[in-house]
Amino acid sequence: MKSKKKKKESKTEPKLKILAVGDLHGDTRQATRLAERAVKEKVDVVILSGDITFADQSLDYLIGPFAKRKLKTLFIPGNHETFATANFLEEMYQPYAENIHAKGQKIKDVGLFAVGGANVGLFQLSEDEIYKKLKKGFSKIKDARKKLMITHVHPSGSLMGKLAMFVPGSDGVKKAIDKLHPDIAICSHAHEAEGIEEKIGKTKVINVGKKGKIIEI
Repeated sequence: MKSKKKKKESKTEPKLKILAVGDLHGDTRQATRLAERAVKEKVDVVILSGDITFADQSLDYLIGPFAKRKLKTLFIPGNHETFATANFLEEMYQPYAENIHAKGQKIKDVGLFAVGGANVGLFQLSEDEIYKKLKKGFSKIKDARKKLMITHVHPSGSLMGKLAMFVPGSDGVKKAIDKLHPDIAICSHAHEAEGIEEKIGKTKVINVGKKGKIIEI
């Protein structure tokens, strides 16, 4: 009598598909191009990692192109917009846009946590504040299958920090990577380092920049 071998069922967790963008600096045409790309690529969520505006001006049509296409859009302020402006943009484009500064959220069992602002500029945070706010967001998603950290500023001691001509890396961000061990950390801020990917410990750090990057996790 032939024995029937049971086939092993392979269960693969659905990946979260993200379009991550930083440093739009008021470029409404690029915002529209990226929104069209997000629809074409069928992403689950768009993430804007700060400096959406230029010096807290030109607010129009930056979040709008994503909201118009009903794309879930998570964003943080950079060093070019105030936290009040970020809250205003969230209110304007609900329910599609959300400011996730100092928050944690799960999508498809991927935990996202973030901090906006930077360690330089008019709207800066101290290194201690940066770390504590990241830790606060992390506490909401610490049991997630994968973890994605979102900041505007890049970590200190990184390759992208060495490429940056005018903006220093953040010790608070570096501490969060060392202590919280996210699978992926995305940032922008250092324009010269756009597109750079590097490993810090077990964390892949990506400077997503204005062109945007598709990330699956």
